Amino acid sequence: MIGMVLVAGVAALHAYFLYLEMFAWGAPRTRAAFGTTEEFAQASKVLAGNQGLYNGFLAVGLLWSLWLGEPGRPFTLFLLACVIVAGIYGAATASRRILFIQALPAVLALLAFWTRY
Repeated sequence: MIGMVLVAGVAALHAYFLYLEMFAWGAPRTRAAFGTTEEFAQASKVLAGNQGLYNGFLAVGLLWSLWLGEPGRPFTLFLLACVIVAGIYGAATASRRILFIQALPAVLALLAFWTRY
């Protein structure tokens, strides 16, 4: 049960990332959160939107896998592993904060979901 709640939380995080990257990329609060300038935000708007779309796919996929129940279990585990790998890559290449914001919640969700906690 807790695992399912944590998976839904990871999905909600990625839905929020979708919002930030697709619809609020140039907003002052979003720029502050990502540490970007107005010029960079304008120049990278299309790339951020594409990244947001992928985050949306992760969110929908995680929710769908929960909705499927037991048959969706392998899909849930796979998507959480994808989030973890993306978080580790992001931490190694962009910002160490990504490890805690993206990868850690997915690790906790994966462990709880896998052990059926």
